Amino acid sequence: MINKILNTESNWGALTARLTLGIVLFPHGAQKMLGWFGGYGFTGTIDAFTNQMQLPWIVAFAVILIEFFGSISLILGLASRLWSLAISGLFTGIIFTNHLEHGFFMNWYGNKTGEGYEYALLIVGIAVAVLINGSGKYALDTQLIKRLER
Repeated sequence: MINKILNTESNWGALTARLTLGIVLFPHGAQKMLGWFGGYGFTGTIDAFTNQMQLPWIVAFAVILIEFFGSISLILGLASRLWSLAISGLFTGIIFTNHLEHGFFMNWYGNKTGEGYEYALLIVGIAVAVLINGSGKYALDTQLIKRLER
């Protein structure tokens, strides 16, 4: 089972998708976990998600963990399929709970009440590509597989 999750072909396309997803998500996760890039940090994000958005604390906690640790793991190529599954589930939920009512396009001009779902849909698409293809070249998954096979 662990071999199916970690096994990956050494290809450039999977590497590109994995790094793109990880690099794009990292600032969002760092905002929520560490307060970097103008974010609230862990406590502030938990408070905003539970009090303002009325999310259960476990959902708020999962969002922070998936975006922060998932992005780092993707950049490293560590358990990319598992993190991609979590990210695609997270952003599918985000589309249906926050963005669908605002249409497809993001709020580029600030004239709508919210953001459309185009960004979240891109994240889901890239996450599904990584889920299907694995980590690609230069992934820690490859090293783990070699050690597990010994």
